[in-house]
Amino acid sequence: MTNRYCVFGHPVAHSKSPAIHAAFAAQTGETIEYTAIEAPLDDFAGAWRRFVAEGGRGANVTVPFKEEAFRLCDTLSERAQRAGAVNTLILGGNGATYGDTTDGVGLVRDLVRSGVTLAGARVLVLGAGGAVRGVLEPLLAEGPANLVVANRTAAKAEALAADFRELGDIEGGGFDAVAGPFDLVINGTSASLAGDLPPLPDDLFAPGATAYDMMYGAEPTVFLRWAGERGARTADGLGMLVEQAAESFYQWRGKRPDTAPVLAELRRGLEA
Repeated sequence: MTNRYCVFGHPVAHSKSPAIHAAFAAQTGETIEYTAIEAPLDDFAGAWRRFVAEGGRGANVTVPFKEEAFRLCDTLSERAQRAGAVNTLILGGNGATYGDTTDGVGLVRDLVRSGVTLAGARVLVLGAGGAVRGVLEPLLAEGPANLVVANRTAAKAEALAADFRELGDIEGGGFDAVAGPFDLVINGTSASLAGDLPPLPDDLFAPGATAYDMMYGAEPTVFLRWAGERGARTADGLGMLVEQAAESFYQWRGKRPDTAPVLAELRRGLEA
């Protein structure tokens, strides 16, 4: 029986997930078939049911379906419940659908791999959308001294911080209220896609600080260029993509792949 997996998105042709999971499978000796499926915008649940009927055992879920994936699950992990979104679907032996989110774990693992110390750090997260909601619990679990969520709409950041207050020292507000310095600044806004930069003060970074953009590309994003000019160490989200995929693969197959060579190969492909 073929072990079938996929990534659902719309659009999804650009996805690097098939290449990542093919590399994981080759490395671990697992035999899987992993494809990209463009689900219809108005029937994600139907796309998942059809995939299962054709032998599908699990899936990754990317934009714009993470909230819909959350709603169709029979059982959710605690971190998925808090995030309100799912990026990993697993078909149980009883036919039930289990949902998890591995984005936050992927981010934290990539930060640790990059040499970032989160315990006791002052952390600023830019944005208050689904991408940010999905990473707050794992970030707070690392014990930062303080985590600030900043957003163009201050009320949205304040409400998001309130949802996670029981997990650690977290506060939210508008970009105009941001006061550094911070040891780590994470850009979780979609501004990078448009080549824009959130309005931020020049004295944002503490000495030795890291700036991290959840987006990635062949060239540094506007945010990372700006941060580098102000003395910050910079990293993009390609490692987060690989690490969240590795966590999904582990949940499906029970084997944890070595992410370093896969990340290096993807990086070479971007820069070619």
